[in-house]
Amino acid sequence: MTALPPIAAERLPALLAAMPKAELHIHIEGSLEPEMIFQLANRNGVELAYESVEALRRAYAFTDLQSFLDIYYAGASVLLHEQDFYDMAWAYLERAARDHVVHAEIFFDPQTHTARGVGMEAVIRGLHRASQDARERLGISSALILCFLRHLSEEEAFATLEEAMPFRGQFIGVGLDSSELGHPPEKFARVFARCRELGLRLVAHAGEEGPPAYIWSALDVLKVERIDHGVQAVHDAALMRRLAEDRIALTVCPLSNLKLRVFPELAQHNLKALLDAGLVATVNSDDPAYFGGYMNDNLVQTFAALPQLDARDAWQLAHNSFEASFVAPDVRRAWQERLLGSFEEAARP
Repeated sequence: MTALPPIAAERLPALLAAMPKAELHIHIEGSLEPEMIFQLANRNGVELAYESVEALRRAYAFTDLQSFLDIYYAGASVLLHEQDFYDMAWAYLERAARDHVVHAEIFFDPQTHTARGVGMEAVIRGLHRASQDARERLGISSALILCFLRHLSEEEAFATLEEAMPFRGQFIGVGLDSSELGHPPEKFARVFARCRELGLRLVAHAGEEGPPAYIWSALDVLKVERIDHGVQAVHDAALMRRLAEDRIALTVCPLSNLKLRVFPELAQHNLKALLDAGLVATVNSDDPAYFGGYMNDNLVQTFAALPQLDARDAWQLAHNSFEASFVAPDVRRAWQERLLGSFEEAARP
């Protein structure tokens, strides 16, 4: 176990904000702030169902995942051109860099856009160009993960994969998102097998609202390398042992879990239980424009709500984020060394 310097409790919030970290669960369309939605709507001549930014924000009263998705897809309707996708991604990457995120693995939902007649090229090139510029100008690295919408068919997922293949060098993996209940991972067994043959990294949402059985299916049928969310794993002791022994990371999103009523209160979140069980749990922002917080908001608010979390847990979460990232081992080690340095800095008088 890494020896950490003692950190005074009053210094922990500042350390949470300043420590280097990776974000592994961010839906780029979910970073589209109301102000940018209206800006892009005006630029592209899209009529919105809301008269103002404030009216749109007031609509963010979600009761479950589906009620969120309904407004999420409506917000994405303003994205029409390559520059729109660039502007959205650039705004997120600027914010992430301010939160000392050094690496982000960014989900995008091409089917949300191609169904509206937006070309795959506009989506991927806009996002990729922002990623390249952010590396050069902000010092933050990032990679794209193409997600299939699970409420649609596997045939549609295959068609999306085929459409994306001319841009294979601009995304590193595939994921599975959208409405979880009623759409088990095994529905996409064949397309994930094909993606594995293509050398793509594999992740999937499972165990947010869905049962632990969905996590088992994601692991054994889809053969994913990471589980997005996964908080329902605590209800299955054998699954918890499997996740810990196989070092399968969970990309946990506390404020999202609160906003979507997965937990009634943040103080009831099971993040500490996941860490104490030895799981590779990480903290992420999911859809930050809708759920009330980016990376540091998630960390600071969660630690405030769960006083049992301490500096060791903070280090473990950031260390886990690097362990679970799809980067070269030497890059991972360099970030983990920087992480330790930030703790040593915070411990100085």
